[in-house]
Amino acid sequence: MAITFENNLAYAQNLDREDILYSFRERFLFPQHQDADISYFCGNSLGLQPKSVGYLMQKELEDWAKHGVEGHFRARNPWFSYHHLFSERLAKIVGANIDEVVAVNTLTVNLHLLMISFYRPTKDKYKIIMEAGAFPSDQYAVETQVRMHGFDPNDAIIEIKPREGAHIIEEDDIIAAIQETGQELALVMFGGVNYYTGQFFNLQAITQAAHKVGAYCGFDLAHAVGNLPLRLHDWNVDFACWCSYKYLNSGPGAVGGLYVQEHHSKNPEILRLAGWWGNEEKGRFKMEKGFVPQKGAASWQMSNAPVFNMVAHNASLDLFEKAGMVALREKSLQLTAYAQFLLEMIKHLPFEIITPKDPNRRGAQLSLLFKERGREVFEALSAKGVVADWREPNVIRIAPVPMYNTYEDVYRLYEVMANLL
Repeated sequence: MAITFENNLAYAQNLDREDILYSFRERFLFPQHQDADISYFCGNSLGLQPKSVGYLMQKELEDWAKHGVEGHFRARNPWFSYHHLFSERLAKIVGANIDEVVAVNTLTVNLHLLMISFYRPTKDKYKIIMEAGAFPSDQYAVETQVRMHGFDPNDAIIEIKPREGAHIIEEDDIIAAIQETGQELALVMFGGVNYYTGQFFNLQAITQAAHKVGAYCGFDLAHAVGNLPLRLHDWNVDFACWCSYKYLNSGPGAVGGLYVQEHHSKNPEILRLAGWWGNEEKGRFKMEKGFVPQKGAASWQMSNAPVFNMVAHNASLDLFEKAGMVALREKSLQLTAYAQFLLEMIKHLPFEIITPKDPNRRGAQLSLLFKERGREVFEALSAKGVVADWREPNVIRIAPVPMYNTYEDVYRLYEVMANLL
């Protein structure tokens, strides 16, 4: 049943009193504006810092000081096995088995490593389907992988665009392109959520269509992980990768993560670039020739875990474990819908919301496409202590993050925008 919202501060504050996740806000550090917390709607670009990060970082510094190199085995969280701290919690967030995920590297590094494994083109089967307007890093990675194999990106890469006059891509058009490309298709590689419009794609349907024509299917989940419930294993997705500095609140340049379906990750014959941290652990310090991959996604590791880089990730995943993706998604649906309700009441600013109205096709994001004066509005919001995200050429992205944003935050956003210009 649709919720009937109200446009007043008291109503927003009452929703906050009823919110079972409200207390999680107190576990984050907010930048200040005129001695008050800012209204922060930029979690789809960089999440806020959990308060526990400083404490956990100090523990690692103490262990380094106390143990030196022996911290690899004697630290409270031994560095040798540090990446194991994350697997169970990440598996719950992305809907995978524990050995199908690993916290490692950064997003684009992982995308390249995974494409080396899953983009193995031949002269007859070499094409890649991706979304038009994908995040630039994805475009660059796919283009260079195609060139590395001696193909022309203009021929090998098929980009699926919105229909004329539309902003979002219809799933029917994706499926039709996959079927039309047929046996020439080697790989489908989409963003789980498009960074610009906020559209959440039907990952299961896309994966099934790719497999029907004998192609692999993978996803960049930068804007989906920690944002929407995922079931990568059940959907039979071949591979995925993500960053953790957006909805996962793990800090600038934080460690990324990857997923590999178990029937691939446990197959030692699948090519992966080898490094000693991906070698089976029992033989890691024998210093012998001959790479023997670990069983699971951890075999895509190459180098030591960047422990200090991972501390904030550990802090944030603790909060996700306590909150749970089901409760976060339930709040996200209502919080984003409330933001849409209020923003659509603003008639004097020349924008439209291009994020899908169907809540099942979006996460915690609304993209406001301005016909004019968009940059002026964005800067005016910043001057009032409301932090959103500007994306060229003319979009303000608003991310009502359920972990730390409140209904009063959303009302504050509306109130400021309603009185601008």
